[in-house]
Amino acid sequence: MLESTVPAPELFGPEFTQDPYPAYAWLREHSPVHRIMLPQGPPAWLVTRHQDVRALLVDERLAKDLHRFLPEDALPSPDLRSLLTQHMLAVDPPTHTRLRQLVSREFTARRVEGVRDRVAEIAEELLDELGNVGEADLVQAFAVPLPITVICEMLGVPMADLHTFHEWSRIASDGQSLGGAEFEQSTRQLKEYVIGLIEDKRAAPASDLLSDLIAVRDDGDRLTDDELIAMVFLLLLGGHETVVSLISSATFHLLNHPEQLALLRAEPDRIAEATEEFLRYDTPAITTSMRFAADELEVAGVRIAAGDVVFLALGSAGRDPDARTEEPERFDICRKDAQHLAFGAGIHSCLGAALARLECQVAITALLARFDRLELAIPPGEVTWRPGLHFRGPVALPINYAIVA
Repeated sequence: MLESTVPAPELFGPEFTQDPYPAYAWLREHSPVHRIMLPQGPPAWLVTRHQDVRALLVDERLAKDLHRFLPEDALPSPDLRSLLTQHMLAVDPPTHTRLRQLVSREFTARRVEGVRDRVAEIAEELLDELGNVGEADLVQAFAVPLPITVICEMLGVPMADLHTFHEWSRIASDGQSLGGAEFEQSTRQLKEYVIGLIEDKRAAPASDLLSDLIAVRDDGDRLTDDELIAMVFLLLLGGHETVVSLISSATFHLLNHPEQLALLRAEPDRIAEATEEFLRYDTPAITTSMRFAADELEVAGVRIAAGDVVFLALGSAGRDPDARTEEPERFDICRKDAQHLAFGAGIHSCLGAALARLECQVAITALLARFDRLELAIPPGEVTWRPGLHFRGPVALPINYAIVA
């Protein structure tokens, strides 16, 4: 372990939540594999350097099986365990390989590209609701309803039930424990809803993703009911929460860098490379989900014992000067070297990466095209950010907007 006379920064407190990147810079230099104590749960290791994070994302010695490593009292109630432990992010090969092959047969690049026009329609409808001039919270008015509408339409969830899905997703993503009372109550209610939804789709299949996942086969294999329910939860959380943070964070940084905003307005075709910079500069999934050392391993001179919990700091990796990104602390939508790990790597890389990119590109393009004047309604330092270990994004983003022309 590297030693330093400079005190270690406080992690996961208010200052870190507001801006974690100075702390990450300190950790990369002085303690790249850092012992942390979570608000709830076991002690863990936090890995912060790009090279180490990338290597560990594909290292088979890090496992995901919660049942194998967590004590009984750290798991959810028995009736909720299957939906939280039988999806792709919570299992290892060969189970993971089987699930990913089945889901990938239906969650295809063609299906994602096929919703592009509908995403644009949703974005325009939401902007219509804002009117020509005013003040609004962009998170609740735009960044939240767009991706939740998209994923629910893809799954075939009735639009009247969108609020139920968003409320569960909020509780699940902000919780620090799998066993919290609010989390379990909300999750139990949503599980009952999804069971009913699956029954409806079996009785009357439609042209939606859930109907196709129910019907998918691979040499006679198919998803079990528990696996179907778990997959709906994963698609909801992964297909919604990260995109909310991506859209709102991207808007915040554009408004905080007016020269970059003006450039993207003038050259909207830059949106693809700009999105990679949004992902690098302020990664929405700032830390991976929990991993476990299946065997003893050594990272940056630090011994990690078998059974230890490991988190990989994706956000820190994107700002690492050793990641071949020039001036990584500078926000630059024109850069061609935006090295990031926002969607992970290896077998657990994000299946919804293409959808997240598409939604961000469409949303930001529509927002800038609609409003000639767009600015923060409060000083940047007064914007509050989501607490917690995994997701980063503004809790609210008050903006002033107007169509001037």
